[in-house]
Amino acid sequence: MRVVCLAGGVGGAKLADGLQQILAPGELTVIVNTGDDLERHSLLICPDQDTVMYTLAGIAGSQGWGLAGETWRVMGSLARLGERTWFRLGDKDIATHLYRTERVRRGERLTDIAAELGRALGVPSHVLPMTDAPVRTRVRTDDGWLDFQDYFVRMHQEPDVREVRFEGADRAAITPEISAALRAAELIVVAPSNPIVSIGPILAVPGMLDEIGAARRRGVRAMGVSGIVGGKALRGPADRMLVGLGEEASALGVARRYASAELLDTFVIDTLDESLVAEVRSLGLKVVVTDTVMADAAGRVRLAREILAAAVGAPA
Repeated sequence: MRVVCLAGGVGGAKLADGLQQILAPGELTVIVNTGDDLERHSLLICPDQDTVMYTLAGIAGSQGWGLAGETWRVMGSLARLGERTWFRLGDKDIATHLYRTERVRRGERLTDIAAELGRALGVPSHVLPMTDAPVRTRVRTDDGWLDFQDYFVRMHQEPDVREVRFEGADRAAITPEISAALRAAELIVVAPSNPIVSIGPILAVPGMLDEIGAARRRGVRAMGVSGIVGGKALRGPADRMLVGLGEEASALGVARRYASAELLDTFVIDTLDESLVAEVRSLGLKVVVTDTVMADAAGRVRLAREILAAAVGAPA
């Protein structure tokens, strides 16, 4: 089955890994958020892309991001020189950023660079940036606008978020590779990533929703997984961000977001949220109820298998 997965962050990377483990090589394409990309120390950093890539390569750190077995000598040296090092880059990880930055300066596309990196790391799936154009997520707090990584890393997600925008999205476009993947897809999966700042930027790229809508009209299933379980985000600030934006911090709140975009036909919620089934169905979505918590590698595969089984079985 040819599967396209929209993902960002650790939760998205985990589900993508589960899908990769049960699909044939090359059958999985992951469209990755680039809205949280940033420039630090003259390097282009693509956090979500690298989290997904390292996870699919089997070399991610135990915390879910960065590389396993990292050292931090460069950051230590920069700190001694008085540089601000709140966004930490591991010594091995820096090689990825040097490689990408040099190629971008030569005028190469992010999509081509991602393919090169994937081949070098032995990733059997396709990892596609959501666009080759620069898009940057910014959030408005009570004290004004912040770059996403300032809010997320430097300020530890502490300020309440009142508004979100994706600068540059209106000038971006999906790539031919994304169009081809969605036109060949037999299943579209929206990972349990932050619906606002991981999936939101992907959907904001002109042409993305059009291609997904065209796939759905051809009969392709589009299934989303809630990253909020029992009213709490499994990881990150999605629950608090939803509240700050005046929305409901629940699986139902996420379902409403996706239903309003006409993104899905089926929504996957955790067993803790089974009481929400009727309300989710009232949005016009089919519902799958299962254990969505991917606590280990087996959990990733289990959830991926249940998604594929539901896609074939067309749950009520």
